Amino acid sequence: MELRVLRYFLAVAEEGNITWAAQLLRISQPTLSRQLKQLEEELGVTLFERGSHTITLTEAGRLLRDRAQTIVSLTDKAEYELKQSGYELGGDITAGCGEVRAMTFLADRMAAFRALHPGVRFNVISTTADVIQDQLEQGLMDFGLLADPVDTSRYEFLRTNITEHWCAMIPDGHPLQTHDSLSPANLANESLLLPSREPVRRVVLNWFGPYAPHLNIAGTCNLPANGAVMAASGLGLYLCLDHGTTYPGVRGVRLAPSLESSSVLAWKKQGTASPAAAAFARFLQTM
Repeated sequence: MELRVLRYFLAVAEEGNITWAAQLLRISQPTLSRQLKQLEEELGVTLFERGSHTITLTEAGRLLRDRAQTIVSLTDKAEYELKQSGYELGGDITAGCGEVRAMTFLADRMAAFRALHPGVRFNVISTTADVIQDQLEQGLMDFGLLADPVDTSRYEFLRTNITEHWCAMIPDGHPLQTHDSLSPANLANESLLLPSREPVRRVVLNWFGPYAPHLNIAGTCNLPANGAVMAASGLGLYLCLDHGTTYPGVRGVRLAPSLESSSVLAWKKQGTASPAAAAFARFLQTM
């Protein structure tokens, strides 16, 4: 598979129409059709279901699209980094972050590093821990800020030493919203929304102790902003990290006894890092 042909394939997958994709790529429609047909013959699969005006991906096509996006992204990243390697330190560093108070730890170090190397740019992507770890493995992210529990055996990492406290998001008008803290007994008979990640959910259920088997779980959610909307709608009280952000229609009330988590800034062990990412890792370890 040639990289050029993978780019053609991705353009067609995005546009859903060979003529439009050919115009975008500035090649003729017959040339593009021939390249796609040769790609299918090379792989021995059908990539597209062809209709009269549009084409859609087959299951094999969807698999190739996912892999091709990774391949093209990594190639573009490597090309850019190699072009930058002979000059003053520069380039992009990508960090995936959950919504945690420890973002202050990372932001302070980003600012200090960029003061030394103004040619470096930081791209921060807020997403879930599972996505961060997948993209660290694929090389699409350089660093990940992750709340425990997390398996650090595959990573170099620093502990942020910032304590993350858990809370329950309570909708306006609910009698528990006026409490200073909430115990397992306070929440045991309420409709609840729990974290999506199974290891994190286990931590929360352990906090409930003997009440855990009898909880009324209305659903799960992996991002506080969405969980806050669900709680405000009356679907359930959302248990999540209290990272200091306020949301309309809800109030975060901390749990008692206190439920706490720590967090780590991680990067891949023995990974092929860009010069900028490698320099930032060394910088982190000297602070």
